[in-house]
Amino acid sequence: MVGAAVDAGVTRMITMGVDLEHSHRGLALARQHPEVFAGIGHYPTESSPPDLDAIRTLAADDRVVAIGEIGLDFEDKGGPARDVQTARLHDLFALAVDLDLPVSIHNRGGGTELAEAITAHPGLRGAMHYFALEWDWAERFVELGFYLSFAGLVTRPSRNALRDVVKRCPVDRLLLETDSPYGNAHNRMGVPNRPAYLLDTATLVAELRGISLDGLAKLERDNAFALFRKLA
Repeated sequence: MVGAAVDAGVTRMITMGVDLEHSHRGLALARQHPEVFAGIGHYPTESSPPDLDAIRTLAADDRVVAIGEIGLDFEDKGGPARDVQTARLHDLFALAVDLDLPVSIHNRGGGTELAEAITAHPGLRGAMHYFALEWDWAERFVELGFYLSFAGLVTRPSRNALRDVVKRCPVDRLLLETDSPYGNAHNRMGVPNRPAYLLDTATLVAELRGISLDGLAKLERDNAFALFRKLA
């Protein structure tokens, strides 16, 4: 899978963790492949609280470039209560600032609380993972200094409002991702997503922004290196 991605021109990948087990596995993969880096995270719907000491220990590895995936999910009825998720998020944000690592933020129904939490942690930087909202929210997170990361969702013909966000996103705040094995592009519905398929999204984003694919590749590389500083 890594080799296919590199052959497709995807030369840096980050495998995000959603719990300690997945974070360990992602870090092991990053140690095996020079093109792969790791995020250490705790998904907001996990029933148990994040083990901050364990996350800190894993995050000390040179192959770790982010704290993520973390965030808020108020739409999953099986997740912890809002106040519990929010308190955990503050702890994880504080840890990220202390470690000088960016965060990858999952957001379902928690935009207001996320914006407030970001504001409460000066120095926090990161990306809004799998961004799917309209321009008013995009502008708010950009004003907070965050990047917007777009996946295959933008390729779906019904997503005109999201495509407008892609067009309006500041050039220095635009990122792309696959969210594989999820987040399929429209032309690959029904099959597991792969890092190599980032090109499906990139091709459309380049078209929407009126630039070449090579131009977008340079932009993405510059932005990724600026946010995830250990990628370079």
